[in-house]
Amino acid sequence: MKKTLGFIGLGLMGGWMVRHLLNDQYKVHVYDIDEQKMNALAAYGAIAEKNIKDLPSKVDVIILSLPNSQIVEDVIQQMDLYKVPKSGLIILDTSTADPSISTELAKALLDKGMYFMDATVSGTSEMCAAKDTIFMVGGIEDIYQNCKTIFSSMGRESIYMGKSGTGAAIKLVVNLVLAINRVGLAEGLTLAKVAGIDQALALEVLKKSAAFSKAMDQKGYRMVHREFYPPIGHMSTHYKDVQLMVSYASKLKCPVPVISFTAQALASEMLKRPGDRDSSAIICFYDDLISNNG
Repeated sequence: MKKTLGFIGLGLMGGWMVRHLLNDQYKVHVYDIDEQKMNALAAYGAIAEKNIKDLPSKVDVIILSLPNSQIVEDVIQQMDLYKVPKSGLIILDTSTADPSISTELAKALLDKGMYFMDATVSGTSEMCAAKDTIFMVGGIEDIYQNCKTIFSSMGRESIYMGKSGTGAAIKLVVNLVLAINRVGLAEGLTLAKVAGIDQALALEVLKKSAAFSKAMDQKGYRMVHREFYPPIGHMSTHYKDVQLMVSYASKLKCPVPVISFTAQALASEMLKRPGDRDSSAIICFYDDLISNNG
């Protein structure tokens, strides 16, 4: 028998995950501070909940898709789970999270008889729409096994990473490499431009070369044509994630000089232009550097 699910956070990723669950015949109760997002999914069969406190009593599993760990903490407080725990409740946090906070939440909720899993997602909103994402999960392995069918309904694959916090940590590792790929692509396209090579042609060569990465498929066209709307991943979200990578690495005393530079480049770009553009807009940072290049 399928579990009854709750889902909190119906943004670019969350909305698609809910639709996939509904397509697989799950009963899904949804909550978001934006009522329009709830109503849009209600048209597909989701059950909109106006009071977040009502959610735990109606479901077996709650899935979170939220901007950061601080908001995850706030949402758990809003549900009154520490004061009114629901024994056996499973919480799957698909947010890009701080591994330290994920570990603390897992311990605190386990003490109340509930299970918190950091179940981070690798993939863009376009990949999420195509069900081409992977879930990287940290927490109790038996709970992961118990939820594998939920993950398979939302994405292509799930991988058990180990103890609490490891799902969140590997997401930062994946995103770090992705961020460096993007800034490397922007830098390469900039060098091509200064060298007098058409950037579209340079991208075509790069995609056929040993330098190929998925960043070229996902961001290359947008960089070459400066088409940053509609975004498949906001610049502001990308900057927030990169800041988290640098902060987490600092806690571990791990040197990360390249992503630290990327954080500074993003900060510069965020000061100059809107953060609601696609993250491929990092190429604008390089446009400014060569603006006076003869």
